Amino acid sequence: MLSAATAAVAFGLDAGLAVVAAKPRRRTADPERGYRRINVGEAEVIALYDGIWEKPHEAGFFSNASISDVKEALRATGLDPGFVPVPISTTVVRLKGKTVLCDAGGGGQVQGYNSDSIFISGRMLDNLKAAGLRPQDIDTILISHFHPDHIFGLMRGDADTPVFPNAEIIVAAAEYKFWTDPALTSRLPPWRQSLARRIQSVIPGWKNVLPVEGEDEVVPGIRFVSVPGHTPGHTAFHLSSGQEQLMLSGDTAYVPAFCLRHPEWHGAYDQDGPAAEVSRRKLLDRIVADRMLVCGSHFPWPGFGRLVRDGAHYALDMLPA
Repeated sequence: MLSAATAAVAFGLDAGLAVVAAKPRRRTADPERGYRRINVGEAEVIALYDGIWEKPHEAGFFSNASISDVKEALRATGLDPGFVPVPISTTVVRLKGKTVLCDAGGGGQVQGYNSDSIFISGRMLDNLKAAGLRPQDIDTILISHFHPDHIFGLMRGDADTPVFPNAEIIVAAAEYKFWTDPALTSRLPPWRQSLARRIQSVIPGWKNVLPVEGEDEVVPGIRFVSVPGHTPGHTAFHLSSGQEQLMLSGDTAYVPAFCLRHPEWHGAYDQDGPAAEVSRRKLLDRIVADRMLVCGSHFPWPGFGRLVRDGAHYALDMLPA
């Protein structure tokens, strides 16, 4: 488990975040069942709940939107405007004899508490078991990007040893090259430097990590889709089976209440806000035009839905839980 101070550094939280004896009461309960199955053609797709960040409002969360704007966007979608809910989920795809995990969650290693904030992850492994799978059943892991809530679940916090012993880990070469560059740390803002150091101390030493170029089919039925901006090599995953399609969009539109209604907003966690906006609009327009299902790592649980255009914006019609 990361200390609250380390969580602050890794995620850009207020550096004054402190662990206190009395934990605040969570406002968002875990789902009664932490996995949800759907079919996409012949593929079985399983969403796995990993946790949630109940984030306090902070100036600068978006560079071109105020706290008042953020609260109003939450109200417009029927959410509590008192905090920003950021659920975390991962996805398993079973198709053509392969069992593929898409991102790995936070692994219970990103937790912080103060009077206003709760960050919990690490539920994914229990929900994987509840869905009838074990870590050793995972053949392949696709990583959208190297932020902690997507990769810390790959490694055990006490020893940085792999959680999924039989899995090949596939990531975009641009993402791998950026975060494993030894000269990177000095170029990053202070709050991202500890993340880079941990990645560089662990990932290059694993022999099962495969960086890939381009947008090829990386496993049967799933292609990489380049959506840079959130990070330099941020990647979505396009699943196609028969006549059906699902876009696993990662963090392209991470909190739908904001990034769909206001695709022009540039988030603090987008490394290049303008590039992220271009990627976001391009991917969302493709999803709408092709009438495909979509899910996202931080969509409201269980995360599956269909996009529609709403004037200059987008709206998400969620599948029932």
